[in-house]
Amino acid sequence: MITLTSDFGLRDPYVAEMKGVMLTTNPKAIIVDISHDVEKFNVRMGAFILASAAPFFPKDTIHLVVVDPGVGTQRRAILVQTKMAYFIGPDNGVLMLAALDQGVEHIYELLNHNLMLPKISNTFHGRDIFAPAGAKLDKGVKASDFGQEISSPVTPNFVAAKQIKEGIRGEVLHIDGFGNIITNIKEKNMINPKILKVKLPSTSLEVKFGKAYSEVQPEEPIVLVGSHEFVEIAVNHGSAAEKFHLQVGDKILLTSA
Repeated sequence: MITLTSDFGLRDPYVAEMKGVMLTTNPKAIIVDISHDVEKFNVRMGAFILASAAPFFPKDTIHLVVVDPGVGTQRRAILVQTKMAYFIGPDNGVLMLAALDQGVEHIYELLNHNLMLPKISNTFHGRDIFAPAGAKLDKGVKASDFGQEISSPVTPNFVAAKQIKEGIRGEVLHIDGFGNIITNIKEKNMINPKILKVKLPSTSLEVKFGKAYSEVQPEEPIVLVGSHEFVEIAVNHGSAAEKFHLQVGDKILLTSA
């Protein structure tokens, strides 16, 4: 199975071109769209969407991601092999939030031109490099055949929260359509106090650490672990992002009250 995530949208032919390349290479391929509505050039958003969806696919699924503002530059094209799946895309950090969560085993730079299209565009590596790689890997080509192994992929700061003396230092990873503030702090980082001190760029407050949005009154804030195991700051029947004027990338500190 191959999944596709991109910032292409569906107005243009780009997604269809990639699928055409893959199905020409492997007509039996099962291709699943995760999302093509990633905000243009937004590596962080692409990483979040991929990391949220990837755990629910079968073992050895191939996840192909094209959120690639550096296409045509010296940025590498990579294949990441984890204990559970494979991830193919640009070496700009978009793969690593999901891949590190699954336990990285090997990372290969895509260098074997025999496993690419004969002509490589400077502006569409998704079609000419990533799509053939995904289809050929799905068809049985070994991951190690694609190129040399590397050990230093681009890993953005948003990939992991940090445990510091004061508490857990994280940042806003994503703001969903309800205005919930999804952080890069994972459930495993939490010590599960009933009340948390939450330090935001504009304010500090004490908030209940609960399990459901409705545990507090309407318009009241709550901290909880969302369905993808990321810690969220939410407002029951409201938008936490609007209430606290937070944006993606803003820093957050959680401590015990």
